[in-house]
Amino acid sequence: MTAVGADGLDAIRTDPSRAVLGFDFDGTLAPIVDDPAAARAHPGAAPALARLAPRVGTLAIITGRPARVAVEYGGFEGVDGLVVLGQYGLERWESGVFTEPDPPPGIAEARAKLPGVLEAAGAPPGTFVEDKAHALVVHTRRCAEPQVALDRLRSIIAALAERTGLAVEPGRYVLELRPPGVDKGRALRSLAEAFAEKRGAPPSAVLFAGDDLGDLAAFDAVDALRAEGVPGVAVCSGSNEVTELADRADLVVDGPEGVIELLGTLLDG
Repeated sequence: MTAVGADGLDAIRTDPSRAVLGFDFDGTLAPIVDDPAAARAHPGAAPALARLAPRVGTLAIITGRPARVAVEYGGFEGVDGLVVLGQYGLERWESGVFTEPDPPPGIAEARAKLPGVLEAAGAPPGTFVEDKAHALVVHTRRCAEPQVALDRLRSIIAALAERTGLAVEPGRYVLELRPPGVDKGRALRSLAEAFAEKRGAPPSAVLFAGDDLGDLAAFDAVDALRAEGVPGVAVCSGSNEVTELADRADLVVDGPEGVIELLGTLLDG
């Protein structure tokens, strides 16, 4: 635990009702699996979040998943007070109310072109595409050599993104095509700003826990808020697939199991 991270945890425990806590879903609250449709939250996730929700200022899941999918796969429907920001903040679910914008035009163009692009690139067997309406995700986890396959596709997916006005978000054996200008850092920052506007004062502290490259933007937001005087904690759900987050984190825990343990002790010392 870093010194600034310890200060952030102390601030959360001292004044939890003004803390803003954000968590990624896949790899953080849910184990990584080969088939994204088979992912389910750790059985302790929903109960732990339900205990935290009435005690903290803002409790949120910030995920690249569609918000409704995260709610379903997490079993979060009955967690009062939980906010789920899906597709990096484009979608919002809260108390059963769901809101989303229209998909950007570049997604439809990329959807039409992506099969031909993958074929031209010689995408190996096991490569598959997940369509999230607002984003398209190319997965290579099922390939015989997932990293080799990902590296083979990286440049051609980047070229497609440039042609369609989209951004590429790399992750754990994935390349995601999504609208530019949205990321988990902006989503976390929006929660902190909304809290400050509603309460008339900034949060007492901010925490974000994640496991993948897309979570680095949220770590950046934690750092930026710390520079503005808001104590913060960046938590890495550790794995042997992504090490960049561990290098940036204040605290590294052992995968989703470690995150659930942290949730259980967050306000109890």
